[in-house]
Amino acid sequence: MWYIPKAYLKFLRKATNQHGVHSPFVYAFVTQCLYDRKSKDYYQKLKQYRRDLLSTSEVIEVTDFGAGSRVFKSNTRAVKDIAKHAGATLKRMKLLYRVVSYFKPKTILELGTSLGLATSALALPKNGKVTSLEGCLQTADVARKALSTGKIDAVEILTGDFAETIKHQKNRNFDLIYFDGNHSKEATLAYFEALLPTAHNDSIWIFDDIYWSEGMTEAWEHIKQHPKVRVTVDCFWLGFVFFRAEQAKEHFKIRL
Repeated sequence: MWYIPKAYLKFLRKATNQHGVHSPFVYAFVTQCLYDRKSKDYYQKLKQYRRDLLSTSEVIEVTDFGAGSRVFKSNTRAVKDIAKHAGATLKRMKLLYRVVSYFKPKTILELGTSLGLATSALALPKNGKVTSLEGCLQTADVARKALSTGKIDAVEILTGDFAETIKHQKNRNFDLIYFDGNHSKEATLAYFEALLPTAHNDSIWIFDDIYWSEGMTEAWEHIKQHPKVRVTVDCFWLGFVFFRAEQAKEHFKIRL
């Protein structure tokens, strides 16, 4: 219960802003993307997507393949409650939109569609196709309808256990992967290893909730030390991984 606030205080003691960054690549990423405060036209569309889900009265039966929920005691859940308590916040949606707009990935993989809140942010810059994996059939159906209503296309949602659906992605190359499907150490590391063959020199991997538990933080530390990982940017709620062979191995903690 107290792990996250304690971890956050520890993070703040070590974190910096752009002035503590000496890598030109990371400095540009921080100043031009993470710290970009300018309003974007598509932010209104992200707001509307989230608002529509928060106003629906639909109730679904959730099949949870992940680490479970700290909020819900039953698998019968109101869609608006999932959007409010378990979906990506508007702040995170805006950040993901900026990341995709900045790096312009053509091929994107998302682990954990949920209601499509993060999916909409990944797809709206319209740089390429988003393949999103979701374990729960009913949740995926809600996301498909919401994306269709919002006229957000170029998204393919594949349903099933990640252990199976990931197998069909191994022979592809992805410019960006967003990991938000299972907040356990074992699953996170298994997905990391399974998808490594899809990474190239300019791939960007984003891990959600890296301080959700001690196990998730341990997984994050293991990922940082992997020989193929060159640079990481820890923003507490999100962890960014870069494979750029030309970069010296460095790890940054950046306050947002």
